[in-house]
Amino acid sequence: MITMAAFQLLFPLLISCVAASARPPRHLPPCQVVQMDVFCSDLSLRSAPVNLPHDVQMLDLSRNQVQNLTQETLAYHTGFHHLNLHSNKIHFIQPGLFKDMTDLKVLDLSKNHLNVFALSKINTGPLTAVESLDLSSNGLYTGMSDYFLADSPLLANLSLNSNSITKIAQNTFSGSSSLRKISLHNNVILEIEDGAFDSLDHLTELDLSKNSITCITDFNLCNLKVLNLSKNSMELFQSTTSTRPYKLLTLDLSENKMPYFPLLPRNNVLEYLDVSRNHLQSVNVTGDPEKQTNVYFSRLRYLDMSYNQLKSIPESFFYCMASLEVLNVSNNCISSFSITNEGLLQTVKIINLSYNSLQSLIFGENALQSLEKLFLNGNDLTTLDHQIFQRLPSIKHLQLQQNNLQICSSDQNHQDPPACVSFSSLRNLQFLYLSENNLRTLPANAFANTPLKLLDLSLNPGLDMDKDSLSGLEHSLVHLLLRENNISSLNTDLSSLRSLKHIDLSTNQLTVLPMWNKDSSIESLNLQHNNLVTLEYRTMLALERSLKTLYMGSNPLSCCSNLDFLHMVQHSGVVVPDIETVTCVHEDYSEPVNIEKVTKEMCHRPGIQNYIIAVVVIVLAVMIALALLVKCCHSRKRKPNRSFSA
Repeated sequence: MITMAAFQLLFPLLISCVAASARPPRHLPPCQVVQMDVFCSDLSLRSAPVNLPHDVQMLDLSRNQVQNLTQETLAYHTGFHHLNLHSNKIHFIQPGLFKDMTDLKVLDLSKNHLNVFALSKINTGPLTAVESLDLSSNGLYTGMSDYFLADSPLLANLSLNSNSITKIAQNTFSGSSSLRKISLHNNVILEIEDGAFDSLDHLTELDLSKNSITCITDFNLCNLKVLNLSKNSMELFQSTTSTRPYKLLTLDLSENKMPYFPLLPRNNVLEYLDVSRNHLQSVNVTGDPEKQTNVYFSRLRYLDMSYNQLKSIPESFFYCMASLEVLNVSNNCISSFSITNEGLLQTVKIINLSYNSLQSLIFGENALQSLEKLFLNGNDLTTLDHQIFQRLPSIKHLQLQQNNLQICSSDQNHQDPPACVSFSSLRNLQFLYLSENNLRTLPANAFANTPLKLLDLSLNPGLDMDKDSLSGLEHSLVHLLLRENNISSLNTDLSSLRSLKHIDLSTNQLTVLPMWNKDSSIESLNLQHNNLVTLEYRTMLALERSLKTLYMGSNPLSCCSNLDFLHMVQHSGVVVPDIETVTCVHEDYSEPVNIEKVTKEMCHRPGIQNYIIAVVVIVLAVMIALALLVKCCHSRKRKPNRSFSA
């Protein structure tokens, strides 16, 4: 009975298994063939299809289930130029597999399990023609890459990113003498043996970023053009004292722990240098002021020393930087910065001094003639020479947020605040940011003869704007930002700004809209977080011709006092991005009503109208009844007395 019961339980299972085996195998989605390229990614394949075109040149088998890489896996094809096996589960490669692939130039084996294969200590065999090889994300550790690189005579580009390599040995690349670019990003490299790269005469790019390297004391790769050592634990970088010319163009030493400036080859052609996010306390390469070493960067164009601990930068530091275009020293502790020598930084276009501790800023006459962008935000500056920016003839972009500056008037008869700064007659200035400056007043003609396109005066609570403060900007100003200024009404006539397209008046105390006319060019208007109850419909109608975007949220709008405006919003092409939060107040509703749901019928109040009509009808009825009664009385008095006496 037990056997019979077991058979009854197992019989349905046996039937289902037989049925499943009888079904035809599931057909995988077909590969895509484009001329001589075959794309088979994401198809759960364990090998290449057997019906590959005989002259296939590129095969993409990425993101599949390939485990063993053999001749059978590749359908016995050998004419590949490009083979992509990225993101499979390869843990075995048939030795000598690539020997006969004499046309194979690009081989991508990234994101597999080649560390398992490397444990066998078997070379893959010659990569006869391979020029680009990607072995990244394979769990390889020190020495394992040798089994793939031992015989790669033409290999030029090699990626070993995101492995577990701790050491670059002297013979690691001995079988790949043609290497031009090596990427070892995101390993755990602690040591580089002397001479590890010496045999690579063609090496021009080396990426060692995101490792654990602590110092480079004898940098001697003269032919290298790009070196990335960012995100290590570097405390020291020194090159050899050789006078040989170095070809290095780009050096990235950012995000390390260097307390002093790197000692670079005297005979260099460096163009890009990044030493940001270190522990630099001095621009001296020795850290000793008495042993100052001059740095020669005659071709340097970009220098980033941001996010360090620099307290000062002497002018002499820039003496040998005749080609510098970008200087970034933001987020340091610099209290004073001056360029008085007119021969210095003549080519510099951008200087970033933001977020320092500046108390003194001096620019000499005829210095910085090419400067276009100056970042001084976040310095709490209170005093500047009032004509300092007039000495910068090419200045286009000024960022002065988070300081304590006051603005001068261009009118000589106007009484200016002490130590104010002038922004008039800056012939090329187009972008000016003055938010968070505790500005108290904005005098008349403050920007006369300055063709500003953008003016940011936000976050200056209590700012008192003269009615002519924006005079002179009628034909240039496009963006005006006045948010969070606690403004209850605008004295300045914005309708005269014919080029104004974008204005931000959010988070103020406005109860009425500024006046605009039909000549307005406003395209974007932000009125969020104000005290607007009723919008002047004529003003909104004047804006409708040009207005494209309107922000209206968080205002105590009245539903029934703005019917024309609400109708315009509902039926015009104006986009209200925050329309879901734009509400109005209706006395018949306890909660604010979304403006999309407001109808004219909601404001016609039919109950009151019916009551009035009823009262009128009753009054008319009473008046008619009284008239009839009076008429009846009069007719009785006029009747003749027809009685006779006896």
